[in-house]
Amino acid sequence: MSVEIRLRAVTEVRDGAPIVDVAERFGVTRQTVTTWRNRYETAGLDGLSEISRRPHSSPRRISPDVEALICETRRHHRRRGARRIAYELHREIGDRAPSRSTIHRVLVRNGLVNPQEQQHKRVYKRWEREAPMHLWQLDLVGGIFLAGGRECKMLTGIDDHSRFVVVAAVLEKPSGTAVCEAFIAAMQRWGVPFEVLTDNGKQFTGKFTRPLPVEVLFERTCREYGITARLAKRRSPTTTGKIERFHRTLRRELLDEVGAFATIEAAQAAVDEWIHAYNTHRPHQSLDMATPANLFRTRQDDEPAPAPTPIVGAGASAATPQPIVSIPTEAHPLEIDLRVPPSGLVDLVGAQQIWVGKSYAGRTVTLWVDLASIHVVLDDDVVKTTVSRLTTADLDRLAMRGARPGRPAPALPAFDPAAPAAERVSVEVDRTATRDGIVVLLGHQLALGPDTAGTRVTLRIDGGLIHAVAGNHLIKTLPNPLVAADLGRLTQVRRATTPLPPPPPAGPQRLHRRVPKDGVVMVAGQRLRVGRTHAGTIITVMVEDHHFRVLDGTTELSLHARTTTKPIRNFNAHRPRKR
Repeated sequence: MSVEIRLRAVTEVRDGAPIVDVAERFGVTRQTVTTWRNRYETAGLDGLSEISRRPHSSPRRISPDVEALICETRRHHRRRGARRIAYELHREIGDRAPSRSTIHRVLVRNGLVNPQEQQHKRVYKRWEREAPMHLWQLDLVGGIFLAGGRECKMLTGIDDHSRFVVVAAVLEKPSGTAVCEAFIAAMQRWGVPFEVLTDNGKQFTGKFTRPLPVEVLFERTCREYGITARLAKRRSPTTTGKIERFHRTLRRELLDEVGAFATIEAAQAAVDEWIHAYNTHRPHQSLDMATPANLFRTRQDDEPAPAPTPIVGAGASAATPQPIVSIPTEAHPLEIDLRVPPSGLVDLVGAQQIWVGKSYAGRTVTLWVDLASIHVVLDDDVVKTTVSRLTTADLDRLAMRGARPGRPAPALPAFDPAAPAAERVSVEVDRTATRDGIVVLLGHQLALGPDTAGTRVTLRIDGGLIHAVAGNHLIKTLPNPLVAADLGRLTQVRRATTPLPPPPPAGPQRLHRRVPKDGVVMVAGQRLRVGRTHAGTIITVMVEDHHFRVLDGTTELSLHARTTTKPIRNFNAHRPRKR
């Protein structure tokens, strides 16, 4: 408001007009009109001029040298924001460093922040592994140009928990062999991770190969090292968001700032130098401004990882990969709780799969593991025992995954088929009889009778005999068709710990017949009409005092009055005659 307008208001008040009416007419408050009159009476027209409202002192205002340091830091490092600058200033000048909001106001005041419309970002479901070496994210990235105009690819890998870059190898050709060589070199340096996460590139998976899926070299490498290879959902780059965000930082801070490299070796040296700074010196905002090296741990110890040295890429002179040497440890038994998947097949760190059964799907079982045996325990009962094929390295991986020290062995050790013949004992296997009462054991058919159709039978192999046990009764004893070498081929074998059960109690005679096309069978000269619908089926005939009872397995088909007194001479099923 100009001095003339204020003077007019003061003059009307001095001439006797009410202050309230003057204030309402000029659009100000009554206190403002009173202030104008007092200032006019004190200083005349100069008192009606605009007065600066700036405070006489600002004790909390940052000094000009600190403000200049903020501006220079921003000009030299264009990618650094207020949070990063506040962190660097606190390391440099200590408590004199201003807050993050003050630094942002300084940048805005000096025109160092580009004004842009606020964007509401999508809300993602974020996840992170609980410890280092649990998961590596791997990917291929381009943008590395040589002096001749050629573009090279680079295999990059980052630890999911610590954001530590474990591999950054410039590849002359991004083939599956080159990718695996760089991956193995990284594992030789840092150890073997539990899992790796990649996209669906042809170097990483053959799942989408046409016409038929294949196993590529990378998948085979993961299988041989006991690594679980996980794939991101197709057209979903946010699943591997950490490695993609690292690629953005790599492009902005290195690749966009340098020109073409003379050779692949020169490119690898520049990348290694930048990776060294990224891992050990550059603070990471997602880690609360800690460096990745502060959180990364190798598989062999719990100390912070040493400063990385240049990683030789596939395009450079690389030494022949040497096998990873694991630190030997005592093989104490371990226990781990695992949920049985719908397939009924439990996986132990990719080294051995245990068939528990689909009937246990969804239930949590305890696996007692050592170098000799694996016991599957459910509700303090051992439901299965099998031979262990795990090594000390596999036990170490189980310990890293949360396995606890094991209690004393809950059952006898598993049977080892490779043991010398003198040390072998009686063993048992479980098999299910077919509808004809036949059990197949390594290609040998053991006929137990139609009464056992669909029954779970325990076969006890004892020297030259095989005893068939069902329902706590010894139902049959057969000669053993297996040789000593066949025992090593048997699966699901366990030691026999109980004595042979007694045979079933005596009852009516049983005989078996194969139903012919007309549906009529002969028993002791008597015709029994069973029905043409059962033609070709082996039935059981229960010979009682006054009746013949016809059964198909456990299902009763018919009951016939006995009219013959002839003795029963043929108890086996009729077989078709050879022509």
